[in-house]
Parts: sequence; structure tokens; C-alpha cells
Amino acid sequence: MKIAIGSDHAGFEYKEKIKQYLTDKGIEVQDFGAFSTNSVDYPDFAHPVSSAVENQEADLGVLLCGSGQGVSMTANKHQQIRCALCWNTDIARLSRQHNNANIIAFPARFVAYEYAIEMLDVFLNTQYEGGRHDKRVDKISCS
Repeated sequence: MKIAIGSDHAGFEYKEKIKQYLTDKGIEVQDFGAFSTNSVDYPDFAHPVSSAVENQEADLGVLLCGSGQGVSMTANKHQQIRCALCWNTDIARLSRQHNNANIIAFPARFVAYEYAIEMLDVFLNTQYEGGRHDKRVDKISCS
């Protein structure tokens, strides 16, 4: 599995820890930045992560910013991206099962790191159910 990851300055510290966590599990990680806590613009990182997932250069994506809103809004501008802003494990699970989410976004300023890891594990280990959800998911993209 290959994961594309990116954050702004507010998510940088979590991103670095998540990157190490995934690498330790034997998962390949492509880091699109940010590379410090210096103030940056979240779209500069959300777009490359989204493009990598959309172009199948990565299997799934992880995005972080202070609220999670900016990166998720940006990611969802991409036609083949279904980015889920998650704040609990039930949302992480359902976003995969019912919505076939391919990027998870975290609000780094509002969830504990340990809980972000729990949500990430649920997200990575949950499969899309398909079936009755297919027609709905097929209607998400504007193309």
C-alpha cells in the first residue's frame, strides 16, 4: 500500500508522526509537505496529495490542517476524490464503507494524536461495501 500525505503548518507535527507510524507498519508514504511549522497555504499540499490519489500514484491519502476543513474542501474539488473529514472512528469507518472515501482529513488542532491514529487505522482497514452504495457514490462526481 502507498499513502500520499500532506499538511499545512498546523498539521505538520501530526503529519511527521503519522508518516513514521505508517512507515513502521511497512506502508510506503509519499510526503507532499509542509516541511516545517512555518505558515503556509493548505491548498499547496492538498492538491498534490489529491492528484496522487486521483492519478492512482497512491492508494489512499491523508491530509491535515488546523480544522481539517480547508484541506478537505480543497481535496474535494478533484473529481475522483472523496475526502472525509473525520473526528471519530465511526465517521472514519462509515466514510470508507458507505462513501468509498479515498482521503481522510484530520483537524489537528481538535483531536488528540492518539485518536487520529485510531481513526487512521479504522480508515485503512475498512473496505468499501459497494452494492446499494454504488449508485450514490457514482453521483458524487460532477463529470
